Amino acid sequence: MGVMDGAVAIVTGAARGQGEAEARLLAANGAQVVLTDILAEEGNAVATDIGDAARFVAHDVSSAEGWQSVIDAALAAFGRVDVLVNNAAISAPVKLIDTEPELFEKIVQVNQMGVYLGMRAVIAPMRTAGAGSIINTCSVAGLRGTSTLFAYTATKWAVRGMTKAAALELARYKIRVNTVCPGVIDTPILETNPESMNEVLVKSTPLRRLGAPEEIADAVLFLASPSSSFATGADFVIDGGMSL
Repeated sequence: MGVMDGAVAIVTGAARGQGEAEARLLAANGAQVVLTDILAEEGNAVATDIGDAARFVAHDVSSAEGWQSVIDAALAAFGRVDVLVNNAAISAPVKLIDTEPELFEKIVQVNQMGVYLGMRAVIAPMRTAGAGSIINTCSVAGLRGTSTLFAYTATKWAVRGMTKAAALELARYKIRVNTVCPGVIDTPILETNPESMNEVLVKSTPLRRLGAPEEIADAVLFLASPSSSFATGADFVIDGGMSL
């Protein structure tokens, strides 16, 4: 018996990297999983590899209509929604002075608006299910200031604030809302940074290495499962000591 038997989870940004690892681990522990991403070919391949317990939906998280399509697909395939993992995010290694309004708006639309829309979309089906767990992916950048990731940092602080407000509002419905705050994880998002920047990030991590996507997936599984049934509004930091 898996700890997630009978549960249905939605994981955004699940075509590769951290989201893929999370979707695979949830499915391996008994969940039925709806994977979403703008990378349709890769997402379909992951869902096919997982098997009958998975479905893929091409999805832009910044689209309210897209979120409704994801909910409809989950209900049509599996009949309920119990878990949402808001994993999708984008980044750009740009300082405030060089951040154009268009870039700032693009990052806000994915990283902040996407999380808001996702949380809002799952309230009704989770209330119908009788409970739920929402896991919002934050970052060590949402715990402290960063000088070279202005827009990304702004959105990750926003994710923490939205998480705490939502946790208070949704507790009456037995819907828990938490964040995971990864440090520097070995995923494709690092490709947007100069190599020298990534080297500095690793050197500033006390454990002196990149984290693995699977290490974040383990935390997501815990927060999605009954094992974390008394946890809500919390930040689960998995950063190799970077924020200390």
